[in-house]
Amino acid sequence: MTPLADILVRQIAATGPISVAEYMAACLFHPRHGYYTTRDPLGAAGDFVTAPEISQMFGELAGLALARSWLDRGRPAPVALAELGPGRGTLMADILRATERVPGFHAAIRPVLMEASPLMRARQRSALAGYDVAWIDAVGDLPDLPLLLIANEFLDALPVRQFLRDGDAWRERLVGVVEDRLAFALGPAIPLPDLAPRLADTRQGDMVETSAAAASVAEEIGRRIADRGGVALLIDYGSAGSLGDTFQAVRGHAKEDPLAHPGAADLTAHVDFAALARAAPCPAAGPVAQGVWLERLGIAERARALAARLEGTARAHHVAALRRLTHPDEMGQLFQVLALHDASGPPPGLERT
Repeated sequence: MTPLADILVRQIAATGPISVAEYMAACLFHPRHGYYTTRDPLGAAGDFVTAPEISQMFGELAGLALARSWLDRGRPAPVALAELGPGRGTLMADILRATERVPGFHAAIRPVLMEASPLMRARQRSALAGYDVAWIDAVGDLPDLPLLLIANEFLDALPVRQFLRDGDAWRERLVGVVEDRLAFALGPAIPLPDLAPRLADTRQGDMVETSAAAASVAEEIGRRIADRGGVALLIDYGSAGSLGDTFQAVRGHAKEDPLAHPGAADLTAHVDFAALARAAPCPAAGPVAQGVWLERLGIAERARALAARLEGTARAHHVAALRRLTHPDEMGQLFQVLALHDASGPPPGLERT
């Protein structure tokens, strides 16, 4: 049993079952035993690998899309270039490198990273040495400026609640204790006005997930874009609506029982992009499959240019990276891209067709 498991078992035994959202929040963000507060989860030695760590092409194309959006808006200055959940700083480093030759862009931007972990801030500071970067703790701390924002694999880690349909009512999935071990349980069947619209597209026994935290993030970003202008790219695995149990744990690059090692495994759930679009008080475009988005941005041409300078194992790894980012059987379809934007329209790759 992990130290956090012992804490949670004692807490639940004393006060009763907790929601999946409360469980996720404790496992990921507990100040002493939380997953994100105690480790660097990325890479071969970690538990998962994100798109920026797979290939520089991802960050380069995303950066140029943001720079194009800045040009389309008349080159506002200053402008916040923000990233939520920036990992090791790889994505922001690639964005900054790729946009160095965009006239006036680097003079206008104020790079901002939202990161709570001191360990990851240190990694980011090293990756971004030479750049004037500011760190913030919450979305509400973003500068009061026009906004160019990217969040890649950030929203999937925000806590979700799960509800099982029972007739015209819903039973919340909870985390309780059975024989001194964590176990799932169900709350009583009650009508939930917020889920009344889902009665039309679900059946008995279907599960839906909601994330107040993700909706709050979308609302705050959307409000800033509506007030000051800009765009936001929200990239994650998910779909245009929530249906089914997507709550999962990954440890050592393999899936496991989400209750098995609290605080020692990454916990995520699929992002409901339709809910994000509804929450944002600004226009939205997408979601579009990541593979389609990258192809529209010219990843095939960029891949050929890079491949011309590679051979042997390096070239093989490069080809594999392109496939992993774009192929429908890899990340190309599961990962989706949603843009929040002002009246100037969506960023490149998400134009309405």
